[in-house]
Amino acid sequence: MNLIFPTVYEAIIKKIDHIDPIQYGNSRNYIHGAVTYLSPYLSRGVISTKQVLSSVLNKGYQIQQIDSFVKELCWRDYFQRVGQYKDLSLDIRPSVDPTPKEGIPAQVLTANTGITGIDNAIHDLYLTGYMHNHCRMYTASLVCNIAKTNWKNPSLWMYYHLLDGDWASNACSWQWVAGTNSSKKYYANQENINKFTSTNQVGTYLDTSYEAFVQMEIPESLLATQNFEPAIHLPEHSFIEGDPVLPTFIYNYYNLDPMWHKGEKGNRILLIEPELFKQYPVNKKCIDFMIALSKNMEGIQVYVGSFKSLVENQTVKNIYYKEHPLNTGYVGTEEPRDWIANNVTKYYPSFFGYWKDVQKQLSNQSGYANQ
Repeated sequence: MNLIFPTVYEAIIKKIDHIDPIQYGNSRNYIHGAVTYLSPYLSRGVISTKQVLSSVLNKGYQIQQIDSFVKELCWRDYFQRVGQYKDLSLDIRPSVDPTPKEGIPAQVLTANTGITGIDNAIHDLYLTGYMHNHCRMYTASLVCNIAKTNWKNPSLWMYYHLLDGDWASNACSWQWVAGTNSSKKYYANQENINKFTSTNQVGTYLDTSYEAFVQMEIPESLLATQNFEPAIHLPEHSFIEGDPVLPTFIYNYYNLDPMWHKGEKGNRILLIEPELFKQYPVNKKCIDFMIALSKNMEGIQVYVGSFKSLVENQTVKNIYYKEHPLNTGYVGTEEPRDWIANNVTKYYPSFFGYWKDVQKQLSNQSGYANQ
């Protein structure tokens, strides 16, 4: 897969304009389907789900025509809402079948599981920083439910490599597969993987019925596990020249929105907190992607350190930032993120309860009333 993700804002907006939501719904499950490749920009807060949906609806599509596309955008919002209420480093629900093994199968780390569709996807992840959503589910199913390892260290591994790494979406998805965010575990057999990854393997340990998975012994090739130990590469600390008279706008790994307070005079600071990246590590490719995206904000300065040290040691005041659960210790004026349904805010144990209330709000909004 030869994927290149542009970082110039105008190029990102063009990608939104090129969305075919109907073809997306027909083919999104296939690795070569009409997916949007917008997830890195949604995860980094460059664009929002609301912005994407509004752009599509402004072209005249009706919501019932693009139901699949709208649902996928809302899944992202749903996971963000779960992250506002739950500590996603813990099981959301008691496991339906506790898995005592820790770490991650060594053969997964080397993309040598013997399942071509999964191994190819892992190679692509290492090369491009992207993995198709179905391949993420296949990988998680193999790791958690076939190799019977806990979801936590493997989810850290995947998050580390993903340009679109979003802690809420990533953790909730791994837990959904593992059965700690759903009523049952998710399995994918070889036939399913072949269908959607354009492979034709037979005779593998996944070439069996779904009924057989529950009693299946761990394949010998997946028995050896190890802990994924990430390396962290952050920029060096740099001095900030702040004007105390002007407001200060804080950008970070989850807010790189060029339109946020655009045109207002102010100190614009990309805050890179070492403690945050120690807890939620990402690789150098992801850090470089963040910094490249930040260049869409004219005059932005990079500060490596804690929020507290920024406030105490730099001449910045009147601070503004966008809400995010990982913004620990932030003080100042907190502003909301954009949501497809701003008023659907409570915790829902399942997506479908959330989706039902989102549909009601969309039908009542002036822009969507006749969709």
